[in-house]
Amino acid sequence: MADLSMHEGMPFDEETTPPPVSTGELPSVDEVREVVTQAYDRYRANSDGTVADYIPVLAQASPDWLGISVVGARGRSFEIGDVETAFSIQSVSKPFVFALVCEAIGYPEARRRLGVNSTGFPFDSLMAVELNADRTMNPLVNAGAIATTSLVPGDTADEKWERLRDGLSRFAGRTLRVNEEVYASESATNLRNRGIAHLLESYGRLYFDPDEATDVYTRQCSLEVTVHDLAVMAATLANGGVNPVTSEVVVAPGVCRRVLAVMATAGLYELSGDWLYEVGMPGKSGVSGGIVTVSPGKGGLATFSPPLDAAGNSVRGQLVTKYLAERLGLNLFASQAAPPD
Repeated sequence: MADLSMHEGMPFDEETTPPPVSTGELPSVDEVREVVTQAYDRYRANSDGTVADYIPVLAQASPDWLGISVVGARGRSFEIGDVETAFSIQSVSKPFVFALVCEAIGYPEARRRLGVNSTGFPFDSLMAVELNADRTMNPLVNAGAIATTSLVPGDTADEKWERLRDGLSRFAGRTLRVNEEVYASESATNLRNRGIAHLLESYGRLYFDPDEATDVYTRQCSLEVTVHDLAVMAATLANGGVNPVTSEVVVAPGVCRRVLAVMATAGLYELSGDWLYEVGMPGKSGVSGGIVTVSPGKGGLATFSPPLDAAGNSVRGQLVTKYLAERLGLNLFASQAAPPD
């Protein structure tokens, strides 16, 4: 495939002339409220999936929790269920940290250093690193995510952490804090991630001390959020990088486009193709049960439900998202025939 990154800036210089975009509006508030309520009632009794327990503290989550939040590009929101329940952000943090790195070093350089193609392997695969001649992954599997975190600006781990936490807080529109119990539990069980970091370092694909980079990444995954926070973060990507609640510019529109592209192809790991086929929107899941989904120009959708499928994706979250995508007109690939002249 041709290296299209060679042609960055053509045919539009995004710094001076924004390119045309395909956007729309969410349905009315009443319609969103009705459809979200229908989805909640339809799927809250689903008992499929298993709560993650490979990180011991995650096993404490109730399998009955279900929260849904929709935040539009104008900041309006509707939510239902366990929307005030706090949980660790886990892998849902990955696209947002990738956005911060793209903003800091430029998305062509981020692509060169990190890779953007789907691996087809589980999220914590070492085999995927070994089989890729460039030893790059993508920012949404663990290897690529640790490499992404290593590129966050800062000369020390503390500087990187503060830059990262501040950036994710600006996405959420409020100051996010680490759940120390989750951080301690993950730190005691993250040997595989430490091994991945050292493997990347051996190939020149990690850009900071491997143990310190893994620690910052572990803290990143331990940040505490609600489903509303995630919907605001997703809506910021949907809104050209502007937080629709605070009106703060978090990242550039060109960054959002690249992040959403990677979310579309790799956001649900080896099941990303199935997700895009069924849902038709960029998304990202996490093992605590969160899923964020972005409808560019319209808004962000987030779900929280801890029981996961075999690939580590929330079962109820996937069902709810598909239902909302179809009934709110969010699928990017949906179209209708034009009326005859």
